[in-house]
Amino acid sequence: MRRVLAVVTFSVLATSCTSTAEPQAVAPPEKINWGACTDIVRPDGQPPAKEDATQQCGKLSVPLDYAKPDGDKLDIAMIRVPATDKANRIGSLLFNFGGPGGSGVDTLAQAAKSFGTLSARYDLVSFDPRGVERSSGVRCGDSAEMDTFTSMNTLPANAETTAASQKANKKFASLCEQDSGKILPFVGTVSAARDMDRMRASLGDAQLNYLGMSYGTLLGGVYATLFPKNVGRMVLDAPLDPTVTFEQRTLVQTAGFQKAYESFLKACVKEGCEIGGSVEAGNKNVDRLMTELSEKPIKVGDRDLTQGLASTGVAAALYSELTWPFLETAVSQAMKGEGEALMYLADSYTGRTPDGKYTTQMTSFPAITCVDSAERPDAATLDRTEAAALKISPLFGSAGAGQLCSIWPVAGSDEARHVDATGSGPILVVGGKGDPATPYEWAPKLTEQLKTATLVTYTGEGHGAYLSGSQCVKGIVDGYLLQGTVPQKNATCER
Repeated sequence: MRRVLAVVTFSVLATSCTSTAEPQAVAPPEKINWGACTDIVRPDGQPPAKEDATQQCGKLSVPLDYAKPDGDKLDIAMIRVPATDKANRIGSLLFNFGGPGGSGVDTLAQAAKSFGTLSARYDLVSFDPRGVERSSGVRCGDSAEMDTFTSMNTLPANAETTAASQKANKKFASLCEQDSGKILPFVGTVSAARDMDRMRASLGDAQLNYLGMSYGTLLGGVYATLFPKNVGRMVLDAPLDPTVTFEQRTLVQTAGFQKAYESFLKACVKEGCEIGGSVEAGNKNVDRLMTELSEKPIKVGDRDLTQGLASTGVAAALYSELTWPFLETAVSQAMKGEGEALMYLADSYTGRTPDGKYTTQMTSFPAITCVDSAERPDAATLDRTEAAALKISPLFGSAGAGQLCSIWPVAGSDEARHVDATGSGPILVVGGKGDPATPYEWAPKLTEQLKTATLVTYTGEGHGAYLSGSQCVKGIVDGYLLQGTVPQKNATCER
């Protein structure tokens, strides 16, 4: 189960940058003082048994507001795994694993061995972006209030559940303003991209070598737009289209999750499925389970597995084919009244640790998403979007972050919705045909917008291609990052 959780948390949901004003001249970045990593969180939520001597942690001070460089500062938490082949070291390779809201410090600490072919010649580096975890992470209430918020039912979709959702969102937004009001206006992707350029300079690299996944592709695209001449070798895996509206994003992602869910059921039936003997039977059984949970949750210790948490658990496991067998087990057990496994998957998605505390995963996500867009959907748009999404998928159809953004306490900006890396070196975009969270249609669109990018298509399932197990994708990406080899146009990798 720990291995499953590590896979799920690797693939954080992606959504949509903000700038308060034209940035002023900023003093050169300070030196990063590297030391031991003492507060890494393992996939099971427990602290590491001992410090890993190969990992180094540090902090970089940056302006809270780049329009006021001499004003308040915040510290960006960073982690580094030094290259093992010093003689052939290329430089640093900076990672963002997704979100927005995922901790790069914890994720790289857990996953560094997954990048073994790159770790010889690169210092592997990641960070908690502003507003995330150790970097002035956004908080919205205590653990009990987060439990209430994450367990809200979404089905049946009627006036009662809609009213309850609106009430919960208003309270959540109010708590975010109360607990994190100072940081909220400054957590946008444009500022985070400026932070990355200061990291590059502090690391001593003339250009930024970067591997961004999911939301990390937006962050990389914005960086390449702001600093095209500073772009080294950049890979954007599971890309977003920054131009999509809230409504478009909701409907495309709902369709993506529904497609992945149907693929899961087909694969399950093919192998002999505990959920049902056919796709139709399996789907009916899951629908029945959700209906039952909306009326009577399953007790899991002192908690309730609600329909809302169960749906979250199902969605979490659809991010990777590796978790599909565990999803089958979790759902079949829940059908028998045992909710531990499905609750486990839900907690992996919401960032709830075994001690009942939460990471900033669920709070950083809306904070960054809402500041990254000037859109504030009105009630008619929300209702229309919800209705259309539910037609696509009763299980996953929801207006999502749009409901929160419509009442968010700070304004947003559309600055990063128009990326253009003209003047940069070649960028590699990798899109997956079976990606539920960042559907494939966004990959060619981002490639076109960047102007300097080459698209690689992966035909397999799951969110993100580089860590999917495809040797073809790995070979192309490693060849580019290590040798600078740009693949031919329209390169395709089978699953």
